[in-house]
Amino acid sequence: MSKSRQIYRVIFLNQGQIYEIYVGEIFQSDLYGFLEVEEFLFGERAQVVVDPSEEKLKNQFAGVHRSFIPVNAIIRIDEVEKEGVGKITEAGSNVTAFPLPFGPGGGKK
Repeated sequence: MSKSRQIYRVIFLNQGQIYEIYVGEIFQSDLYGFLEVEEFLFGERAQVVVDPSEEKLKNQFAGVHRSFIPVNAIIRIDEVEKEGVGKITEAGSNVTAFPLPFGPGGGKK
């Protein structure tokens, strides 16, 4: 029994919006503090109903082979059985950026 292809749902915060994308590959980047995502997956081209948020997402990532997402922007990563519909939604008041220290030693003197 062969294992099917892995698909990941990555949810992250970008400029006050929550992005939900589906990708085939995720790596720890050589750039410190970034996650590397590749093989963007979008919904079936045969769909009759067009979702405006998915179209915006497709246009934004058109021609992108690899994207580097800051680790502190990641909300959640799930390995899923099949791809869903990617979307961009406005961040509500319940999403807060993870606090980071202000440099070595957490800014303490």
